[in-house]
Amino acid sequence: MELTWHGHSTWRIVVGDTDLLIDPFFDNPKTDLDPTDIDSPDYVLLTHGHDDHVADVGAFEDATVVGNPEVTGHVVSEHGVDEDAVIGMNLGGTVELGDAYVTMHRADHSNGVGSGFEAPSAGMPAGYVISDTKPTQVADEESTTFYHAGDTGLMTEMRDVIAPYLEPDAAAVPVGDHFTMGPMQAAIAVDWLDVDHAFPMHYDSFPPIEIDTDDFVREVKATGSDADVHVLDGDESFELSS
Repeated sequence: MELTWHGHSTWRIVVGDTDLLIDPFFDNPKTDLDPTDIDSPDYVLLTHGHDDHVADVGAFEDATVVGNPEVTGHVVSEHGVDEDAVIGMNLGGTVELGDAYVTMHRADHSNGVGSGFEAPSAGMPAGYVISDTKPTQVADEESTTFYHAGDTGLMTEMRDVIAPYLEPDAAAVPVGDHFTMGPMQAAIAVDWLDVDHAFPMHYDSFPPIEIDTDDFVREVKATGSDADVHVLDGDESFELSS
């Protein structure tokens, strides 16, 4: 499984022959790319409807867009996405997308849409657990699984549900504070998730979320977690294996 961070919360995940792009927002200081610079993914996954997560969804005309029904409806009406090119799913559900199994889990955040986020809420925000095998209650040591936490605060579901039952090997967690977890709570999330690899995201894009990522590294160590923290450069890739 290849993981590429394009800054903010934008990740490209390659599972076998399937390309997935999460939360396309290329107007951030960590990437040198425009949406037109990358090949269209097979699927675009949206965690919620805020503009810094859906802004560039309309650029990928050949992709199928996945999200909760409220968010997919919003991007059809406001971002020019074809109504026949969306898959609406909801919390707890798993869908098979090519070679990937994608499970939607809750995130604790807001979800207004449109200018100023003044439009009605677009349902519950989400995160995604992406695996190359279908999740079951029987542990599979051969599977490779990545968790994109979305925009979220710390929640006990990370410890009580995601870690023991969905068993991620790696997690990308927001660390920018102010709108999401900061370094301290994000580090607790990494510890609760019991992952081998942790990646900070959703930081340095705007002044309120500018941080020193060394703080996150130190906080993870302070929890006693054995996770390796990878502070990627924008557009840098990481190969995740079981």
